[in-house]
Amino acid sequence: MTHPPEDRPPEEPTGASEAEPALDDDAVWREIIANYGDRAELPEAEEPTPAPRRSVFDRSYLDAQLEASSTELNTTASWDDEGHFVPPPPPPLPEVEPRRRLAWAGLFGAPLLMLIGVIFDYRYPTWLGGMLVLGFVGGFVYLVATMSRKRRDDWSGDDGAVV
Repeated sequence: MTHPPEDRPPEEPTGASEAEPALDDDAVWREIIANYGDRAELPEAEEPTPAPRRSVFDRSYLDAQLEASSTELNTTASWDDEGHFVPPPPPPLPEVEPRRRLAWAGLFGAPLLMLIGVIFDYRYPTWLGGMLVLGFVGGFVYLVATMSRKRRDDWSGDDGAVV
């Protein structure tokens, strides 16, 4: 970077020209403050023309929704007769055999008891901690060992939901 010599005044920037008058910042601010709060006058608005009817394929989702909401089927009278369907009660849950229920309790109960012990800073006796670990591992192994061996394949001939 070069510096101008000390005995010579600095050069004017090349972009500045004598034709452009310098702006008086104080005058500009005084004009802004004098006109503060005035509203701009806008020309009279023309009466809006209705939008042309477009093709069905040009409609947006909102246009279709607006038109659907104005149909005669979407009135209060047409919704009054919609309450006649009552679904059947669901079938009872199948009974779980006791060994399987115990395996689920070991799978979820043992980590839950360990977590409670950690939260409340309680140290279980060694034999109880070992039993909790054994209950978790045993429950997991039992549930995996007794899983259904049949593959639930999509191509097995089952064609889906019953209507």
